[in-house]
Amino acid sequence: MARKPKALLVMNQETFADQFDSTRLERLAGLVDLGPEPWTGSLDGHGLAERLADIEILLTSWGVPRLDHAALARMPKLRAIFHCAGTVRSFVTPELWDRGILVTNGADANAIPVAEFTFASIVLAGKKAHVLANDARAYREDWSYSTRRGELGNIGRVIGVIGFSRIGRRVVHLVQQLQDVRCLVSDPYADPAAVAAAGGQLVSLPELMAESDVVTVHAPALPETKHMIGAAELRAMKDNATLINTARGSLVDTKALEAECVAGRIQALLDVTEPEPLPADSVLYDLPNVQITPHIAGSLGTETRRMSDAALNDLERYLTGQQLAAQVVSADLSLSA
Repeated sequence: MARKPKALLVMNQETFADQFDSTRLERLAGLVDLGPEPWTGSLDGHGLAERLADIEILLTSWGVPRLDHAALARMPKLRAIFHCAGTVRSFVTPELWDRGILVTNGADANAIPVAEFTFASIVLAGKKAHVLANDARAYREDWSYSTRRGELGNIGRVIGVIGFSRIGRRVVHLVQQLQDVRCLVSDPYADPAAVAAAGGQLVSLPELMAESDVVTVHAPALPETKHMIGAAELRAMKDNATLINTARGSLVDTKALEAECVAGRIQALLDVTEPEPLPADSVLYDLPNVQITPHIAGSLGTETRRMSDAALNDLERYLTGQQLAAQVVSADLSLSA
């Protein structure tokens, strides 16, 4: 039998417990040599130096430390990293790319629950369900409040998707289930033909903001996208339109959003905020037209194992010389969500 490469799982303890149950650990042990201690939460642990010197493969997830020059120097044989979570931006470094270390991630797998959560939010936004649920506490027995938040319903709506990312694409596809929907997409890097094939129409950001009944944000968090949804963009939204953010809080100017929501002109469903969490005195907590959830759209609990499975699938492809499904290169990090 061919020698199995030595491997190590590097992530925080809670993530390890969630993502690697006995079934997945057994599968992993069939592919690589895990040694007596398959997991660590730190690369600086006592007695790790000798072991790290022989490690060829890392499986990482939330909590992996930044793999800078010092960390990589302790792993001279490292050849590949299979990341069992979404973005790799938090730990990759120029030194890692310079060494030609292969990297994959679970962003495609993580896109599934985010897109599902977003689509569910879009449907509920069409009925103003989140906002009317808050209104119910104030109006109680008087159901006439159901007409106070604008027209209800999901037929013939205009859905605006900002960012034709892996999540944005899934959302465009999912909203096609709604009757007579028009789906607008704004993304400076998107191919109009690809957007059209998915069921969307590529437009400018100002056009999307002005025409959409629901705007959902799926752009990457980059220096150039910080506060891309600011005062002008929010003012352009229709009365009683809804903004959904499941991407990153930095994409939306919080102060500008507060102004529009305090005025009661638009609604907001926020799974991410800036800062995160918002300070206790934030006015957004108390507004009936705002719903805040604690960053739950992405993979949680049992959903995280989908990313583990994706990493194990790519590890198996790697070991058998097949093309990988989720390889990441440095150029991807400037565009990918």
